Amino acid sequence: MPPHGMIRVLVAKPGLDGHDRGAKVVARALRDAGMEVIYTGIRQTPEMIVEAALQEDVDVVGLSILSGAHMELFPLIVDGLRKKGLGDRLVVAGGIIPEEDITSLKKLGVKGIFGPGTSTKDIINYINTEVGRKS
Repeated sequence: MPPHGMIRVLVAKPGLDGHDRGAKVVARALRDAGMEVIYTGIRQTPEMIVEAALQEDVDVVGLSILSGAHMELFPLIVDGLRKKGLGDRLVVAGGIIPEEDITSLKKLGVKGIFGPGTSTKDIINYINTEVGRKS
């Protein structure tokens, strides 16, 4: 558990992707599991996501993407978090991410990657475990 108590999670939709049903389902499941969730809404720039993570002092940045722009947008977000002193935050991602991109994204710093059909329980357990390790 983080020193400030409840795990704080930012759920963000980077890029021009306007489909957010999955992100909303995950956000609600995280909230129902006792986490504090901040949802940014759709069509967020990497800079907007980094600024929201900074302002909200989150423990986790969750990125949801269906557009295929993850290899362009995720590096900008992870780099932006590092530049703002947030490089220790857990970054997770969900959506349509091809298997061949997962290794590169993990090397970049996206620790957990959850594809379509992943149970919300698995995502919750992963975040609880990983944030607990950092405390």
